[in-house]
Amino acid sequence: MKIIKTMKKFSTGMLPALMVSAILSLGFATSATASKWDAKMTPDEVEATLDKKFAEGKYSPKGADSCLMCHRRSEKVMDIFKGVHGAIDSSKSPMAGLQCESCHGPQGNHNKGGNEPMIAFGPQSTLSAEKQNSVCMSCHQDDKRMAWNGGHHDNADVACASCHSVHTEKDPVLSKNTEMEVCTSCHTKQKADMNKRSSHPMKWNQMVCSDCHNPHGTMSDSDLVKPSVNETCYSCHAEKRGPKLWEHAPVTEDCVTCHNPHGSVNDAMLKTRAPQLCQQCHASDGHASNAYLGNTSQGASVGGNAFTGGRSCLNCHNQIHGSNHPSGKLFQR
Repeated sequence: MKIIKTMKKFSTGMLPALMVSAILSLGFATSATASKWDAKMTPDEVEATLDKKFAEGKYSPKGADSCLMCHRRSEKVMDIFKGVHGAIDSSKSPMAGLQCESCHGPQGNHNKGGNEPMIAFGPQSTLSAEKQNSVCMSCHQDDKRMAWNGGHHDNADVACASCHSVHTEKDPVLSKNTEMEVCTSCHTKQKADMNKRSSHPMKWNQMVCSDCHNPHGTMSDSDLVKPSVNETCYSCHAEKRGPKLWEHAPVTEDCVTCHNPHGSVNDAMLKTRAPQLCQQCHASDGHASNAYLGNTSQGASVGGNAFTGGRSCLNCHNQIHGSNHPSGKLFQR
């Protein structure tokens, strides 16, 4: 194709004005075209038209040449050809096959008046997330996506184009510098937790969401990359892994019993500060049965009480994650 060959030559950005055109941008399909379909067709009519075009197989003999001659008003024209989806010399790239129509479907009569819909992606698309995703999943089938069906994002009807940007030089969600920004655009509660005084170093890009979660789904709770919460935590916090001679039940069961992994206002990302945290379980035996309120309006004093001063319960029970000492039954050594 003439235009495709020219694109390789001018990949540095020195393109003729005619080349500065846009293919439909995933996630930001040209709203002018989408609005025409919306005004004239119901979503069911769009799907029926697309089904008919696929059945007839009316692909353009000129491939991307036909598309690029009209879609030249977007700021992003050549960026797709700088990524894997636009690599014409790769057999795995859609651009090496049916080109634009590999994802957007057969052109049919689309270029004759612009009234015949193509497959569009993102918020402007009339197609359901499931049908948009079926296009992506037709190629992207591997062990990292095998649990997509039934996963959290699938159940929430999240489209691939909601997170991924194909018509860009670099997909923001695939970069550690920008991944968290993409995830927290929806996960606002976690974003707030990450900015609390005790949190994992995600604000500085030393960790990213995908270190613990697989956004494409897993068989674990919260789409964790490991079989359980504890196994996920142990991949970094190996010193907390057992077995130990004396084990603390909530530690071996689930780390999030005591910690909020996304961040907390308390030290060590604890959900509640001690002694209140400890007394949620230990409230009926010995000294733990007394209410220790710390520096509150009830009159208790922090500085003069070992149960409320310093690290509170951890002043004595400092091996709270477990102990291997013969006399460590109470996690004091």
